[in-house]
Amino acid sequence: MSAPDSLAGSHDPAPSASAQSAEEKARNRIVITLLLVATFVVFLNETIMSVALPSLMADLNISASAAQWLTSAFLLTMAVVIPTTGFIMQRLTTRAVFIVAMTSFCLGTLICAASPTFGFLLVGRIVQAVGTAIMMPLMMTTVMTVVPPESRGRTMGNISIVISVAPALGPTISGVILEVLSWRWMFWLVLPVGLAALTLGYKLMRNIGETRKAPLDLLSVVLSAIGFGGLVYGLSSIGEGAAHGGGSALPLWLSPAIGAIALVLFVLRQLRLQRENRALLDLRTLRHPAYAVALIVLAFSMLGLFGAVILLPILMQNVQGLTTLQSGLMLLPGGLVMAAMAPIVGRIYDRRGARVLVLPGSMLTTVALFTMSASGSSIALLLVAHLALSVGLALLFTPLFSSGLGALPKQLYSHGSALVSALQQVAGAAGIAVLISVMTLRSAALATGGADVADAILGGIQTAFTLAGALSILAIVGAFFVQGKSPGENH
Repeated sequence: MSAPDSLAGSHDPAPSASAQSAEEKARNRIVITLLLVATFVVFLNETIMSVALPSLMADLNISASAAQWLTSAFLLTMAVVIPTTGFIMQRLTTRAVFIVAMTSFCLGTLICAASPTFGFLLVGRIVQAVGTAIMMPLMMTTVMTVVPPESRGRTMGNISIVISVAPALGPTISGVILEVLSWRWMFWLVLPVGLAALTLGYKLMRNIGETRKAPLDLLSVVLSAIGFGGLVYGLSSIGEGAAHGGGSALPLWLSPAIGAIALVLFVLRQLRLQRENRALLDLRTLRHPAYAVALIVLAFSMLGLFGAVILLPILMQNVQGLTTLQSGLMLLPGGLVMAAMAPIVGRIYDRRGARVLVLPGSMLTTVALFTMSASGSSIALLLVAHLALSVGLALLFTPLFSSGLGALPKQLYSHGSALVSALQQVAGAAGIAVLISVMTLRSAALATGGADVADAILGGIQTAFTLAGALSILAIVGAFFVQGKSPGENH
């Protein structure tokens, strides 16, 4: 088989909209709906632990640093598994990948719910993360394969709900649960939904495209695990170390440095292997300018999202004196606004293209972040700024995913989806590390200068939001280079 033929054998596209029968379209809708529901559930779980750590520490008698591993291990597993999903989706059928992902997620959820010790809970979170890591690239690849370009915006709008709204709702839902039930119910209540999605997928999921015997390069897997995993863990450790005043036996820069070196070696190996179509993660996706630009703007957009998710609860609870439930409910309107806007943004994208949405979205996001830096102790101003940030991010996610992946040849969809998902994890970890470190350093300086605890924390958070706003300006610059029109069916 020649190189081009080999590459083209990966997930051949479904018939175009005009060639699809009504029955075919109905089956595709069922597949996409199942993927959306399942991915929403697994992504909701990603942040549901954020406000439950104090309860876990008391119930399991563990330290704060140990409890933090429930989040760090989850992100680390995601970072290790995601780069392999391009290979997985070429070797296994759509139905098989879905069943593997949801089985892993449900098994991990059951282990977490019934875990008698912290060790079992940690294992459960790792097993959950394997399923979560697979679902997002699977959904995006399937959508890009079966949905014609002229209507992708509407479907990608629904995907943006999963990406942005589900993580935002996690703390709110867990706050409500913890008000009346124990932390185990966060898993017991999710498990039936996951099992229902798995059962429906087993019965209704159909295969999209064709599989091929893609080779697995073990050295690439090892380099990917060390590279992406080292970066995510290292950057997360920097943020955690800054928040707790350091104290690590090893230098905080060591893990991200090792990760960066491994990632360089991984990239060099992929560049060599992709000549023979044997790359674990095909980087020819980056040769397409529209995809590369969308990827860059998305990275800075994720910084704004994670900045809000991490910094706002600290501001609300430690400065404004709100309870966990109250701070979670404060973030709820923003999540609902994003959910309401997603279908509208999708329809606009289908008609007008990406640039008309991305430009105002990046500008509004930047203004919102600077407003948060100046909000002080005003809850009303903070709520308005968060709503503005939510609107800005809603204008960004759908067109960035659609125009970026739509610029790729169909045979690169799985690799493009995997790279987008990997970038989300690295950008999120980097954003958290940088913003928490800046907040901590500034707060310490203010406390040394005589400020009380609340004022010191407020000053640190304001400085962190100012930095987030400054970095977001780069997203505005990138927005001018985003592909303006919806991609045609020319791949």
